[in-house]
Amino acid sequence: MLGILKRIAPLVVLAAGLGAFFALGLHQYLSFGALRENRYLLIGLVESYGFAAAVSYIVLYAAMVAFSIPGGLMMSIAGGFLFGTLWGTLYIVLGATTGAAVLFIIAKTVLGDFLREKAGPWLKKMEGGFQRDALSYLLVLRLVPMFPFFVVNLVPAFLGMRLSIYVIGTFVGIIPGTFVFASVGAGLGSIFEGGGEFSLSGVMTPEIVTALVGLGVLSLIPVAYKRFKRA
Repeated sequence: MLGILKRIAPLVVLAAGLGAFFALGLHQYLSFGALRENRYLLIGLVESYGFAAAVSYIVLYAAMVAFSIPGGLMMSIAGGFLFGTLWGTLYIVLGATTGAAVLFIIAKTVLGDFLREKAGPWLKKMEGGFQRDALSYLLVLRLVPMFPFFVVNLVPAFLGMRLSIYVIGTFVGIIPGTFVFASVGAGLGSIFEGGGEFSLSGVMTPEIVTALVGLGVLSLIPVAYKRFKRA
C-alpha cells in the first residue's frame, strides 16, 4: 500500500497544482488583455529587479510546463515582450526545458514501468525503433507543431528515452518556434501604444509552419541515411 502511495503521490501533486491554478482564477492572467493592463507594472519589475525577474520568469514557466498548465504560448509572447527577442528566447527555452525534464522524470518513474507492463509487446517494438533514432524523432516532434507540447513531454518517457537525449532534443528543438513567439512578443509595444488588437491565432502563419516543417524534415536526414546504408 505504501508503495502505491509513493507511486501516485507525484500525480496527485500535479493534479492538485493544475486544479488550484484554475480554482484561484490564475488562468485569467494568461491573456492578451491582462498583459496589456499590467504591462507597466511588469516592465517596472523587470527594470527594477533585472536578474531576479528573469529567474522568476524561468521558474514560473518551468512550473507551468511541469504542471501541464495551458498558456505556454501566451507566456512565451509575454517573455518576448518583457525581455526582448534574444533574452526572451533564452529564458523561455530554459524554463520550458526544465519543466519538461521534471515532467519527464515523473512520468518515467511513476508511469513508465506500469505502462510497459500493461501495453504488451507492441510498446517494446515501438520503444526499440524510437530509441535507435531518438534524437531525430524528438526534434521532429518539437519542431513541427503536430501535437500539444504536454503530449510530447510525456510520450518519450513511456518509450524509454534517456533523460540526456530528451533534454538536448527539447532544448534544441523548441528554439525556432520559441524565437518566433518571442519576436512577436517583442513587437507588442507598438500594438499596445496604437490601441490595436492581437490574436494568438495569427501567430502561426502558413509561412512559419512551413519553415518549421522544413526543419523537421531536415532533422530526419540522419534516419534516412541510416536506412539507406542498411539497404
